[in-house]
Amino acid sequence: QVQLAESGGGLVRPGESLRLSCAASGNIFSIDGVGWYRQAPGKARELVASIANNGNIKYLDSVQGRFTIVRDSSKNTVYLQMNSLKSEDTAVYYCNSVGGSFLNWGQGTQVTVSS
Repeated sequence: QVQLAESGGGLVRPGESLRLSCAASGNIFSIDGVGWYRQAPGKARELVASIANNGNIKYLDSVQGRFTIVRDSSKNTVYLQMNSLKSEDTAVYYCNSVGGSFLNWGQGTQVTVSS
């Protein structure tokens, strides 16, 4: 089974940017679409952005226009470019499948937006 590993989180100030990486241990297209999820303390996990194998992209309304999901198939990696970060974007970010069954969840990468 392909495994996914997240990286790239950190502490930034409001308005700054971060790029998260989701690296697959094998062929990224063997996964039925990849999504970036996040979970803030005390809140349910939510799907932030997704890219289907056919290239269709969807975003959570609150990140539309600020976040961009990109797939680099040559590197079996999906990126989440996050611009104009807000305090409410603070969460642990995970990547996983968006179609069919979830893969094992990784440890995620912490994103903290604070002045």
